Amino acid sequence: MSQSSLHIVLCQPEIPPNTGNIIRLCANTGAALHMIEPLGFEMDDKRLRRAGLDYHEFASVRTWESLPAYASAHAGRRLIAIETCGETVHSEVTYEHGDSLVFGSETKGLSDEILALFEQSNIVRLPMLPGSRSLNLSNAVAVAVFEAWRQLDFVGRH
Repeated sequence: MSQSSLHIVLCQPEIPPNTGNIIRLCANTGAALHMIEPLGFEMDDKRLRRAGLDYHEFASVRTWESLPAYASAHAGRRLIAIETCGETVHSEVTYEHGDSLVFGSETKGLSDEILALFEQSNIVRLPMLPGSRSLNLSNAVAVAVFEAWRQLDFVGRH
C-alpha cells in the first residue's frame, strides 16, 4: 500500500528483537513504524536485524526526536496510547485510517508526562487476567495492529 493506513509509534524502545519483530509485522501489514528517541540500541544491531529477518527493506521506519515532534508533524493523525492504565479495551475503539498507535518502552511503559498528552478516551488497554503486569511489547503491538487493521477491512491485503 502506498500510504500507511496505520502508524505504530514506539516511545524509547529498549530491546532489539522486539523492534525487529515489529518491523516484520509492519512489513506484513503495511503499518508504518515511528520510533521516538532515545533508542536502547543502534539501528544496525545484529539482534534487531536477525529478528526482522530480511523485512527491513519492506517496512517504512523513521525515528523522531520526541513524541511532540512526531505529533506536530502529523497534526491530523489521532494518537491512541496502548497502556495498562487505559479504561477502554482496545477492541472497543473504532479505528480510523491514519491512526497512530503509541506504545511505551518495555520496562517503563509510557510516562505520566507522555500520557498527559492524550485525551483519556484515547488511552486504551489490552485485556489481561487479573494480576498480570503486561504483555511483551511485540505481542502487544501485534494484538493492537491486527484489531485496528481488521476494523479497516484489512486494507491493502492480498
